[in-house]
Amino acid sequence: MPEKENKSGKVVDLHILKRLFKFVRPYKGRFIFLIFLTFMVAVLAPARPILIQFTVDNHIAVGDLQGLINMTILLVGLLVLQAIVQYSHTYLSGWIGQYVIRDIRIQLYEHLLKLRLRFFDRTPIGRLVTRNVSDVETLSDVFSQGVAAMAGDLLQLFFIVAAMLIVDWKLTLVCLSTLPLLIISTYIFKEKIKGAFTEVRNAVANLNSFVQEHITGMSVVQIFNSEEREYKKFQKINREHKKSNLKSVLYYSVYYPVAEVIQAAGIGLLVWYGARGVMYDTLTLGILIEFIMFIQMFFRPIRMIADRFNTLQLGIVSTDRILRLLDNQDHIVNNGQLTPDKIAGRVSFENVWLAYEKEDYVLKDISFEVKPGETLALVGATGAGKSSVINLLNRFYDINKGKIKIDDIEIGAYDLNTLRRNIGTVLQDVFLFSDTIYQNITLGDLSISRQKVTAAADLVGARKFIEKLPGGFDFNVMERGATLSVGQRQLISFVRAMVYDPAIIVLDEATSSVDSETEELIQHAIENLMKGRTAIVIAHRLSTIQKADKILVLDQGEIKESGSHDELLALNGYYTQLYNMQYKELVK
Repeated sequence: MPEKENKSGKVVDLHILKRLFKFVRPYKGRFIFLIFLTFMVAVLAPARPILIQFTVDNHIAVGDLQGLINMTILLVGLLVLQAIVQYSHTYLSGWIGQYVIRDIRIQLYEHLLKLRLRFFDRTPIGRLVTRNVSDVETLSDVFSQGVAAMAGDLLQLFFIVAAMLIVDWKLTLVCLSTLPLLIISTYIFKEKIKGAFTEVRNAVANLNSFVQEHITGMSVVQIFNSEEREYKKFQKINREHKKSNLKSVLYYSVYYPVAEVIQAAGIGLLVWYGARGVMYDTLTLGILIEFIMFIQMFFRPIRMIADRFNTLQLGIVSTDRILRLLDNQDHIVNNGQLTPDKIAGRVSFENVWLAYEKEDYVLKDISFEVKPGETLALVGATGAGKSSVINLLNRFYDINKGKIKIDDIEIGAYDLNTLRRNIGTVLQDVFLFSDTIYQNITLGDLSISRQKVTAAADLVGARKFIEKLPGGFDFNVMERGATLSVGQRQLISFVRAMVYDPAIIVLDEATSSVDSETEELIQHAIENLMKGRTAIVIAHRLSTIQKADKILVLDQGEIKESGSHDELLALNGYYTQLYNMQYKELVK
């Protein structure tokens, strides 16, 4: 979905800037020193033309060689001082920018980790990547090329104009006579480039979203011969990206030559007027040279201010996007205090209702109980609400009405980390990171030893195939486990669940995507996983359903039937229909 951002009519959104500068507080001392350096850069700017004017009029004009040497030494010292101050200013502004964006990126990623799953269901991944990478990177320029540089330019203009007026106010007016033209052209450029940059940022976000989604789903694209269609879509988005960038190129290519012409006209007027003054002895040659240097120094920051301003605008747009993401409080509140070392595993749902959107309920008045060590199977057509039950148990979503309890205590009372650590979940679509098998099992948890991983792999029957791989547990599975089969990825997910020794095991159609031979191996692993644990199973395979202590038949978010396999078949109702449809080849 193409991204559209609101364009603020404000020149500078002070509220956003104020919030942005909260991130600078840890570096307050350095920031104050940066302000001092900015002031120093501005003060030193007009010093060189003043010294040159003094040298020309008081030493060169009268043939004072020693005075010329002394002034030359002073000028060299001034240049060295200016270089040191400018270096310190540039480095410090960049340093602050890099540390601030590091802090923002960490806070943003930490915030993403806490958001509910439904946020990620609604938000394109590419857009979130743009927020965490491109938008945060833009903020670096706010400090290195935006606020500090812009403040320095404005201060420099003030001191230059002040120096010019003190020396000769009439000559100053002549020099600045072309300034209104430059201000008008700069304003037009600023407005045009602001719109172009906003389009560029949106185009980048759309491009990131499209590329990320389609590379991830490349197998689907190729299976359905959609390469040509997707290629045309990419071309269209890429054309928009090119068009937006070319707009900014056009505006720059027009503005800078216009600014150069206006500056040249100002220098021309100055030389014409000043030369007459020198000829009639109403003006010294040193003052004319001084003003030529002043006007060159004056017009440079004027030209740059438009660029600085748009850098600041881009930073404000990016900051606004980031702050809106940080302001999103759609996350599970972890107010629980209970952190038991072990739980028995009694699970009960009491009149539970769940709606993802307003009152469009996907679970309606669901009630059941699973005793410690028992197995509950959930069956039903797609969309019946089976996966929603699992999502609620893990607190990926919070219920609208009712109660969910573990060991007769509402799950909200448990610390969220403790709750999820005691629930081992194995999903149908196993996600593996581009890392070693060992890291995919432990997920970086240093409390899990390699011996524990090996023992868990042995228990579920995965150790044999893992140790045959190059490097064994240190074998890199590549992105999404591309180097492993579906069954191997599933077995690794079993090991991942087992190493935490959970009291409750949740299996979401864990054998629905594998062949019969692999299913037998996985079924053995499931039996070991479920041994002595409370188990909630979503499965369509007959073997899993038959062994369950209790089966719930869900339809459109409601429990239609409940009982054992034989009891449900005797009812000749919903379950029997599902059984006949899905397992009729096994019916004798």
